[in-house]
Amino acid sequence: MKFALASISLALASLVTSAHAGEGVTPHGVPHLDHVFVVMMENHGYGQIANNPNAPFINSLARAANLSTNYFAIAHPSLNNYLEVVGGSNFGVLSDNDPDWHNAACTTNLATGVPNTDNPPSPSICPIYGVGTDAAVVAIDMTNEASGAPGTINIDGVQSIPAMSGISGITIADQLARAGKTWKSYQENLPLEGADRINYSDGIYSNLTDFTTITPALNPPLTKANIVKQYAAKHNPFVYFRSIQEGSDHNLSYRNIVGFDGEHGLYADLAAGHVPSFSFIAPNQCNDQHGRGNAGAFCNYDPTDNGTQAGLNPALIKAGDVAVRKIVQAIRSSKAWKNDEHRSAIVVLWDENDYSTVPNTNQVMLIVDTNYGAHGVVSSKRYNHFSLLKSIEGALGLPCLNHACDANVDVMSDLFAEGGHR
Repeated sequence: MKFALASISLALASLVTSAHAGEGVTPHGVPHLDHVFVVMMENHGYGQIANNPNAPFINSLARAANLSTNYFAIAHPSLNNYLEVVGGSNFGVLSDNDPDWHNAACTTNLATGVPNTDNPPSPSICPIYGVGTDAAVVAIDMTNEASGAPGTINIDGVQSIPAMSGISGITIADQLARAGKTWKSYQENLPLEGADRINYSDGIYSNLTDFTTITPALNPPLTKANIVKQYAAKHNPFVYFRSIQEGSDHNLSYRNIVGFDGEHGLYADLAAGHVPSFSFIAPNQCNDQHGRGNAGAFCNYDPTDNGTQAGLNPALIKAGDVAVRKIVQAIRSSKAWKNDEHRSAIVVLWDENDYSTVPNTNQVMLIVDTNYGAHGVVSSKRYNHFSLLKSIEGALGLPCLNHACDANVDVMSDLFAEGGHR
């Protein structure tokens, strides 16, 4: 019996060690925060947004709050950057593929060490969990997002990140739940039935819609091709993790993923002053400046983009500017923000420079606004998505996670600097 108990204890200890394998110490250098709001925008480099006349609010916010002028996304396409912001790793994912929902039989990319890529095409992404090896980030990609020279630049075209073993398949959501803190992923145009098995949606119709039940049928008939993919799973990183898909922990489940509207949506929570410790906010694909090809002129993709402002769709940039203004003003009007006893921060950033073909780097804009401390800071210190995660974890009293623990990743002490209330 003693031997059996000892074996069980050893096995449990091993599980605990594995579950925390990718975590380090709690970062220092950022003040304690009660609420962090991360607003994720899409697919534009620093120079495309800075001083863009169609983004007046964003640029006024950058001047009035704190701005990083040397901040880099990691790689391409979108999804791996979202994973890196909330989990400190790409977890072996270098594609925008949909989740392989609830597939307990598949083997994770962490376990195989084989990346999920666009080229060669990969299947849906196995639910992420466990401990394993993520995908390397090459300085210039000539195989996955590009086919040959000149290639697509990851980070700055010089730095590369080797694949790392011991990566833990969790996110900041797991850390917050374990610490007894709260989180939510606010996703614009998420359908009312929630996020489970939803790859895309316009808020009403989705990849699960059976159009044969909608009568009388139109001529030509409605199909899924008619759906404007406003909500996309690839912009909701939490749904790729087994802990969320299984939802065995009440605090790690789809209940934490909601839309912008409705009783427990973003604007209702802000109005009530009931906001979580960590809010991940993703506008829809027209309002985040991503664009959709079947959504009309105002939401069309940038027509001839070359990394400058010249080929952008001005209406798409304007839509994103209005969306950021609406979100930021709603946060600033909330009881949580105005509470003198609570320190809060808003972070507005872009996931990647989607057009970083050589010589364009993957530099993007990041703005930090706080209800305390220094404002008007312009930081030229080098940061990236791992720096953001490390800073948020430190501010919320959590250990660093995966690549956020790397020695060359600094916290954003200057952008979150302390000081008196405004």
